[in-house]
Amino acid sequence: MAELKYISGFGNECASEDPRCPGALPEGQNNPQVCPYNLYAEQLSGSAFTCPRSTNKRSWLYRILPSVSHKPFESTDQDHVTHNWDEVDPDPNQLRWKPFEIPKASQKKVDFVSGLHTLCGAGDIRSNNGLAIHIFLCNVSMEDRCFCNSDGDFLIVPQKGKLLIYTEFGKMLVQPNEICVIQRGMRFSIDVFEETRGYILEVYGVHFELPDLGPIGANGLANPRDFLIPVAWYEDRQVPGGYTVINKYQGKLFAAKQDVSPFNVVAWHGNYAPYKYNLENFMVINSVAFDHADPSIFTVLTAKSVRPGVAIADFVIFPPRWGVADKTFRPPYYHRNCMSEFMGLIKGRYEAKEGGFLPGGGSLHSSMTPHGPDADCFEKASRAKLAPERVADGTLAFMFESSLSMAVTKWGLKTSNCLDENYYKCWEPLKSHFTPNSRNPAGPI
Repeated sequence: MAELKYISGFGNECASEDPRCPGALPEGQNNPQVCPYNLYAEQLSGSAFTCPRSTNKRSWLYRILPSVSHKPFESTDQDHVTHNWDEVDPDPNQLRWKPFEIPKASQKKVDFVSGLHTLCGAGDIRSNNGLAIHIFLCNVSMEDRCFCNSDGDFLIVPQKGKLLIYTEFGKMLVQPNEICVIQRGMRFSIDVFEETRGYILEVYGVHFELPDLGPIGANGLANPRDFLIPVAWYEDRQVPGGYTVINKYQGKLFAAKQDVSPFNVVAWHGNYAPYKYNLENFMVINSVAFDHADPSIFTVLTAKSVRPGVAIADFVIFPPRWGVADKTFRPPYYHRNCMSEFMGLIKGRYEAKEGGFLPGGGSLHSSMTPHGPDADCFEKASRAKLAPERVADGTLAFMFESSLSMAVTKWGLKTSNCLDENYYKCWEPLKSHFTPNSRNPAGPI
């Protein structure tokens, strides 16, 4: 496959046309009476028309046929996609999942849409407020069908297997250690090349942004120039048996047939587009004297709520870095949080729990649920010589953090058969080291 080209920059006003049709973008206006090459002009709005200019999101697409050219949508198999947060009773315990099992292609062919499984979530789709976390488990490419999410944005984190994503804006190749965001209303199809697994953070009613840097200054964390947007590419393809458009609308799946591929956009311009990002480009900031900075310093993207400083969801990573803090317990601290924390592991071994937290699995520590390093990690870190050391080399863990209290689905608690019933036992060996007669014990524990 030829190397794909991209446009660089986060949230930029971009313009792109397929080189097979030079001049396909109208000059000086968006909606001419007759478009170049006799194309149709179609606007895709990602925000209200009257949003402030700084948050106004829209793109103009110039396509062979408009997206309205389809048969009526009809309800289709929901599989394991849900927005019902009351399927099972709430569970305030620490939850951990073993690696989610990918079905074997020899037993059952499953594409990206059929392999979507909602794990947990909160909020209300109809009021455009909330989020969901999904797991995707697939083994074949999507054939003559695409997906469109009318409910929110998908932040996709592949963990095993690369994804070739066809969108109305062009093509993206997204591999483990990269992420992509497919924004609300954008049609896409995914090709896979092996048994494939990953995580999805979906947010309703808001879009992902770069976090404000405050006193960090103008540079750092995820730099805008490292985000990549696809360039225009089209296919003028008739589909005799009918092309299927699957639409997630108000949490339900619907399917409609049309006669042509939806990837018929010859040119586009605007600031509302899919994008990808390589997590290796994250510029890490860390404590260089003592104690911990809070993990918010590892935020890649945020989806803000209406309350200042409080997110519907943050996407946070724990990348390779130096640990140099002096007189400090260096692993993550013990914690109870008003936020909900879902963690996943793309590769390697997470420093705070090297045993049971495995790539392709996950954990959920809900609002005010205690969590922290397991007993083995505590004992080792309390005795460690505090020399400068590399942390998390060959490892990449991430966190979806939310201000909402998330409910776990029936699939997550039962049907998946991946819940680790013994997770709580990793803290049972913790013992008291209290020395009531000595405020300053000599040396490490």
